[in-house]
Amino acid sequence: MPHPVAGRFGDFGGRYVPESLIPACAAVADAFTEAWADKTFRDELDNLLAVYAGRPTPLTPALNLGAQLGIALWLKREDLAHTGSHKINNVLGQALLARRMGRTRLIAETGAGQHGVATATAAALLGLSATVYMGTRDIERQRLNVHRMEMLGATVVPVTSGSRTLKDATNEAMRAWVADTDRAHFLLGSVGGPHPYPWMVREFQRVIGAEARRQASFTPDVVVACVGGGSNAAGTFAGFVDTPARLVGVEAAGGAAMSSGAPGVVHGARSMVLQDAEGQVAEAESIAAGLDYPGIGPEHAHLGAIGRAEYRTATDDEVVAAVGRLARTEGIICAFESAHAVAWVLRAAGTPDLPTGSAVVLTLSGRGDKDMR
Repeated sequence: MPHPVAGRFGDFGGRYVPESLIPACAAVADAFTEAWADKTFRDELDNLLAVYAGRPTPLTPALNLGAQLGIALWLKREDLAHTGSHKINNVLGQALLARRMGRTRLIAETGAGQHGVATATAAALLGLSATVYMGTRDIERQRLNVHRMEMLGATVVPVTSGSRTLKDATNEAMRAWVADTDRAHFLLGSVGGPHPYPWMVREFQRVIGAEARRQASFTPDVVVACVGGGSNAAGTFAGFVDTPARLVGVEAAGGAAMSSGAPGVVHGARSMVLQDAEGQVAEAESIAAGLDYPGIGPEHAHLGAIGRAEYRTATDDEVVAAVGRLARTEGIICAFESAHAVAWVLRAAGTPDLPTGSAVVLTLSGRGDKDMR
């Protein structure tokens, strides 16, 4: 998956932002292009991922659950990375880039809080300040992560507009960036937003799929990951897109932009977006705060449009059941977000959609302690 031409993935992507943000986005694109070609930058990031974030994360065989389902199941354990999710991969990369650009402040959005925690962590490590925007509904249901962000020194700004979730937090974070582009870097947490973010975040998350491909002694039949904006899935898919493996992204049933949305623009990119009858962005609903988002990354929209990836859904009830099933069979408590992928495997195993004997690699994007309430 190369650099998208003009920030486009087929019919999707682009840079739909106010004129005042065009220079800031262009500066990030130029800086990332230069940094990604710089061995010194890449070596520093690789070292941090290894000695600080704890990479590589293991590819764990889920022997008990796999035997019950009649499949061979391996789990890519992003829940074991420092801060408890895949978010640290992208955040360390962008924080190093911000420092390289001379920025002293990180601005971020968060839903489940894992991206906010990772941003606060990187800011503390690199001597930067961090401001994290979070909807008040998500603050209520992810209180543990709010405490973690504040302990790490970040300022958490409650967002009371709209649905008080990730969409609205992203709106406010982008507005804050407009007012402080000379000093601040907008550290977007997923593969959405204006160019270069979908491409840049995928490249920082590519480590997931690259590791999993090296660790596997086989070519899986299916590679599956949960999808909200879709960074953990984009990083996972990047390692297998040139293989015969099926790529399956699993969205929240109440936030399924691929199956229930239409082409539109949200947060600076053209993608698949949930919309109402008037074409306005509709509200998403999910038990998983990180998937409570009305859009999807433009590269996912492209992969779906060309038939290279498939996008399915899981309901809240299926997700809760999946968390319990994985915990009782493998001793792993995963995040509600990750459990969407588990839920699809539980439903599909033994059917024509996932035949008996299939070899499956599933990315566990994060750990579930944040969801215990």
